Amino acid sequence: MTALKKKGDNKNGAVTLKMVAERVGLTKGTCSAVLNRSAASRSVPMHTQERILAAARELNYRPSFYARNLRVKRTYMIGVVAEEIGDFYGSLVISGIERYLRQKNFFFLTVAHRHDPELLDTYSHMLLDRGVEGFITVDMSISRPMPLPTVAVAGHRRMEGVTNIVLDHRRAAWLALSHLVELGHKQIAFMKGSALSSDCEDRWSAICEVAKELGIAMPAELIVQLEGDDPTPQLGYPFAKDLLARKRPFTALFAYNDISAIGSIRAFQEAGLRVPEDISVVGFDDIQIALHNNPSLTTVRQPLEKIGEIAARTLLNRIEEREEWVAEIAIEPEFVVRNSTARALASPAAPLHTGDSQDVLARN
Repeated sequence: MTALKKKGDNKNGAVTLKMVAERVGLTKGTCSAVLNRSAASRSVPMHTQERILAAARELNYRPSFYARNLRVKRTYMIGVVAEEIGDFYGSLVISGIERYLRQKNFFFLTVAHRHDPELLDTYSHMLLDRGVEGFITVDMSISRPMPLPTVAVAGHRRMEGVTNIVLDHRRAAWLALSHLVELGHKQIAFMKGSALSSDCEDRWSAICEVAKELGIAMPAELIVQLEGDDPTPQLGYPFAKDLLARKRPFTALFAYNDISAIGSIRAFQEAGLRVPEDISVVGFDDIQIALHNNPSLTTVRQPLEKIGEIAARTLLNRIEEREEWVAEIAIEPEFVVRNSTARALASPAAPLHTGDSQDVLARN
């Protein structure tokens, strides 16, 4: 056993930066720059960086997080401001953020804004006080300049210093509606998103534009707007029942998102209507339960985990000054066909109240 190794076997088992420097025959400053990924490390040849990192691994060197922060005046933390913690949409985005940050040895603090401007203001100040170096917001409309580099997932308002990551909603609407048209659907009901959702207006404008191009009528009786911010399938349930109560025939529903689509399917099934034989349903997002719903949900897929990774990478590149600010990053949607859509009935029957389910079953 070498003398150096014996030094590592001291009473408390601590391996110091000096020991790493002695192993590779370099100065503590050079080793510190590489191990802390500071700007000075860029001048160190790559093969030398690899030697230093290998020595640190061999010695099981663990730098003091707090000492490093004091030395380089960094916290290696960002703030993530989400609508909810653990909801179907935001949890996938946060999963992508976490995966990327873990690879880069960054931490993140998460708060839930719940679409409350006062809460948002309070939390942003709290995160600043804790030394975060940037923000990622999820499903939040930013209405004022931010004090730090910021990436807004589903952000739509142009703001200096804020990079918006946005889905191509026109493409998404085209994929969904052309699928229904190809299946012979002409009478299509629509769910517009809650005004609290930052995607609501852009998505609805895209749907109206594409529907006009495809010759799809959009009578007011076949349009409902969601209300509230319930993150569960209960969101769509009462509004689907409202559609049925209007007695206006339709053979398909394009829901605002997957949770409202799943709630709608439940309402249709309770009314004795079959999905997709009587009514086809298309969702939006492709959250995890979409595949496991009965029937499995045809939906527009947003690559939510990938979006989280892109948001984290973009923010870190801004913090590290490796990239210039860009106003927007566009994300392409995909379309996933499952079991909730089928060819339209030749002559659709008017949807009935839940209490008329026996009549529906008898007719079918």
